[in-house]
Amino acid sequence: MFNDKSILITGGTGSFGQKLVETILTRYRPKRLVIFSRDELKQHEMQLKFPPRDYPCLRFFLGDVRDPKRLCRAFNKIDVVFHAAALKQVPACEYNPFEAVKTNILGAQNIVEAAIDRGVSKVIVLSTDKAANPVNLYGATKLCSDKLFINGNSYAGTDGTRFAVVRYGNVLGSRGSVVPRFLKAREEGVVRITNPDMTRFWITLDGAIDFVINSLEVMQGGEIFIPKLPSMSIGNMAEALCPDCRWDVTGIRPGEKMHEVMVPLNEAHNTYEYDKYYVIMPPYQFFERAKPLCSGCKVPIDFEYSSDTNTQWLSKDDLLKLVSSK
Repeated sequence: MFNDKSILITGGTGSFGQKLVETILTRYRPKRLVIFSRDELKQHEMQLKFPPRDYPCLRFFLGDVRDPKRLCRAFNKIDVVFHAAALKQVPACEYNPFEAVKTNILGAQNIVEAAIDRGVSKVIVLSTDKAANPVNLYGATKLCSDKLFINGNSYAGTDGTRFAVVRYGNVLGSRGSVVPRFLKAREEGVVRITNPDMTRFWITLDGAIDFVINSLEVMQGGEIFIPKLPSMSIGNMAEALCPDCRWDVTGIRPGEKMHEVMVPLNEAHNTYEYDKYYVIMPPYQFFERAKPLCSGCKVPIDFEYSSDTNTQWLSKDDLLKLVSSK
């Protein structure tokens, strides 16, 4: 579906963006693949990894999602946008709230307007489990961002741009993830954990890429796609990755939850279950859908998809296999 298409990735130099670029270049033959980010050094490093002579479809576009004029220029003749740019470190967003709002909320508005004005066909947006019932500013900005993109379908009109969101849990081994920190702790002999009973949803980077691409293929506009993922407690992760380390239990940090939710109870009435994922449908009918949502089963009205009541769990052996395969 990407052959002979022009694709743009915001935040294209991040962990997700770089892996997505590698995947698209391996599987498809795009006309153009535009890396949109504000870090010239990372773009330079990506050009060394993907030399222009070997990948003539690649374009590197310096810019910021806060700049609507730059976005409008970058979106010229673009068919598909993957929106992965965000400020996502919880402590940094708490300390710099205005900056988080400018990037995560106002940047979302800029992308909606630029995509519609430039006639982009589809925009798929990366969200987070922290956007469901948020307790920190990062989660609150991403919830607002999700709402802007979902309801952006109303601005696009009947035949305009289609927007959808993907919400998943923590990515194993990504920048800022607890896994690299635990692996480093093995060398020091002491692992710092907030609370051993804390649970999180986990997904591999490859799994995240595949899920986002599949969601883009089936989206009609207005959906929030949520993969079925295994949970694991922080204590079990520490035991698996740092078996001989002493634990330094620091306590839960400001803005953290004990357990994460991806389908809140108050969204169950709009949620449908499929074999490998859930879909939260929009509460409004923005347009007539090309095909009815008939293959999924509506979840019970009291359904909640939470990391502590999850039926699927990641074992210590499974975690070690995933980490060793990277």
